[in-house]
Amino acid sequence: MEDTTHYLEFAKKLAYEAGDIMKKYFGKDPEFNFKEDDMIVTIADKEVNSMVIKRVQTAYPTHAVDGEEESHAKETDHVWVCDPIDGTNPFAMELPVSVFSLALVVDGVSIVGVIYDPFCEKLYYAAAGAGAYMNQVPLTVSQDGLVASSRINFDWWSSADYDVLTPLSKLSREKGVYLLSPGSTTHMAALVAEGQFVASVFAGTKGKNVDIAAAKVIVEEAGGRVTDLFGHEQRYDEDIKGAIVSNGIVHDEIVSYLANEPSIGVQS
Repeated sequence: MEDTTHYLEFAKKLAYEAGDIMKKYFGKDPEFNFKEDDMIVTIADKEVNSMVIKRVQTAYPTHAVDGEEESHAKETDHVWVCDPIDGTNPFAMELPVSVFSLALVVDGVSIVGVIYDPFCEKLYYAAAGAGAYMNQVPLTVSQDGLVASSRINFDWWSSADYDVLTPLSKLSREKGVYLLSPGSTTHMAALVAEGQFVASVFAGTKGKNVDIAAAKVIVEEAGGRVTDLFGHEQRYDEDIKGAIVSNGIVHDEIVSYLANEPSIGVQS
């Protein structure tokens, strides 16, 4: 296994730099437009993404960058997967829930991940085999099952390939679990690692590896589990088949609920 120490320190520095850019534009009515898929993008997203590419080119010139707004292609197994601002819609609305996310993915596997909430100054980070932390405090997932006091985050939209809302609504009615959708799947994945949510279910597919790559290593180092919507492992340097991010305890039961939804089960 590679020595991840220098990679993790590099990622942390970029997270703080990204956070400064986010705070520079937050609440200032940043310039924005809509991409071909109708997703919003702001000047802050683009500036953070460009900064990451420049820093990686300088520090690791043989590595590639897979960014949500801009990428830097190389023939390499080492890819820095970046979501410059996860939760751009709430960011543009001046709702402070958005985060920066960066992972180093080697041959499809996340080995380093950082998620930074600049508004509460919380840095979530992990390296494979070295545990997960938030501001130097060890992270541990919740030990709760699917009970009335449990929370599940979901991220779904009308054009998503998979309808996760229907089976999760059924789960909520039958188990009493509280469903929330604050608007940043990456931030909520960090809260799974912190024990605040028992799970987060994400409908994203094309280009959405950027939302889950960092969460994969952080949540699993905190004792949880991260798979696609069918309970299978997947690569994080390419498109994904959604994601279930959980404490591990509730994982298989959520997979079962999703498997009974035709819009999901028939595409496994």
